[in-house]
Amino acid sequence: MSEQNNPFTREEKKFLSGPRTRWQELKYTLGIVVQFIKGFRALHFLGPTVTVFGSARFDENHQYYLLAREVSAELAKQGFAIMTGGGPGIMEAGNRGARDVGGVSVGCNIVLPHEQKENPYLDKFITIDYFFVRKELLRKYSFAFVVLPGGFGTLDEFFETVTLIQTGKIEQFPIVIMGVHFHQDIKDHIERMEREKTISKKDLELFLFTDDVDEVVAHIVKYAREHKGIKLKPAIKAMKLLGEDN
Repeated sequence: MSEQNNPFTREEKKFLSGPRTRWQELKYTLGIVVQFIKGFRALHFLGPTVTVFGSARFDENHQYYLLAREVSAELAKQGFAIMTGGGPGIMEAGNRGARDVGGVSVGCNIVLPHEQKENPYLDKFITIDYFFVRKELLRKYSFAFVVLPGGFGTLDEFFETVTLIQTGKIEQFPIVIMGVHFHQDIKDHIERMEREKTISKKDLELFLFTDDVDEVVAHIVKYAREHKGIKLKPAIKAMKLLGEDN
């Protein structure tokens, strides 16, 4: 669907253009509520979930595709559902890794001007029309974020979530950045912010930079057990787990 033909894109642009009539603002707000309810119904039954972020532009032979597939498979073995944006590239790799080992694989897509076709490794797929609704749903239902190399959207998810944790708006949960070489400049800049006192030294503990798959899995499993009291079991694909009420 093109940007011109997408009613949600047109409505969002109108909303952000400035004040409108009270009825128009109420109508837009009710539409947001509907989107949240759609997400609640689709994601409520997932169980412990890890969301994997990254670029849609890597093919299946790229080193970061392979890394995303591997870490997702190992997390799925532990009993985590794997959720992505549902598209190609890193998203496909995450869902494919879960599928490789019989784990639960979920896509939570966003409506964009250029239509994104879902990848073939999904057990469940939903589309959300507004970025901020999608981001809140991902934070609500994720036990951890695994961030691989990507573009603006990937960094937006990372930095907004870190800000919410830093300011105490949400509970701290594992955020892992993989692709250390790719992210080296960002790591250096974060460390510079600490040196310049724009963030505290403690803020450096809000995320983990590593390419070690075993370290990632151990870090996330420890959080699930110690902070959530979850006894993880290998995920079994079943309609009762994925939710029959779609």
